[in-house]
Amino acid sequence: MPNRDQSSPMLYARIAGLLYLIIIVFGISSEALIRSGMIVPADAAATAGNVMTSQGLFRTGFLADSLMFLCDVALGVLLYVLLKPVNRTIALMALLFRLTQTAVIALNLLNYYAALMVLNGVGYASAFEHAQLQSLSYLFLDLHGHGYDLGLILFGAHCIFLGYLIVKSLYLPKLLGVLMMAAAATYLVGSYTRFLAPHVMAAVSPIYVVAIVAEVALCLWLLVKGVNMEQWERVTGGSTV
Repeated sequence: MPNRDQSSPMLYARIAGLLYLIIIVFGISSEALIRSGMIVPADAAATAGNVMTSQGLFRTGFLADSLMFLCDVALGVLLYVLLKPVNRTIALMALLFRLTQTAVIALNLLNYYAALMVLNGVGYASAFEHAQLQSLSYLFLDLHGHGYDLGLILFGAHCIFLGYLIVKSLYLPKLLGVLMMAAAATYLVGSYTRFLAPHVMAAVSPIYVVAIVAEVALCLWLLVKGVNMEQWERVTGGSTV
């Protein structure tokens, strides 16, 4: 029967995997199942119509994203605890980049919700014509998209340090670390493209498959396999997390 020293890092790893799974499911659902179906490119009127006729679904997108960043804070702390035996300073840098990313994405949800507030607004809405309100709502949704990519720049930096720590850890597969560093390149290239060369964004978008594969692989490994306890004890001297 495993003692406390053996079970603690394994438990933390599996909780981290579960949190990661929630983040992936909510993140993909809010983007692919909600926003992508509502936002009509270059058509503010159609987008506004979709938002107004599906306000419940729109608010569900807010709920999904808020739960995602709540889980992200907890996940960041657990990953720090699991990887600090490798290098405490680098693990702390990874944690801070992830927490900063989470804060940016959390605050960015105001842009998302503002798109609905504008369309439902009373008082201040009387200062604008209907078409202007639709355009303003579309602007907020566009700002939300850009704000999300701003957060992903920080997340890309987090993935560089996370990948390095996994490669050096011995108690997690090196391949997962390599995949996370590849995901870092994907996020950095994709996000900077949106700001610096938006006209080629459509051509660059397919590279996000790399990031999805990397994060799903890390999530499932933590959830199913956890950490190699023999190597954990060798690295940490048998200490608990």
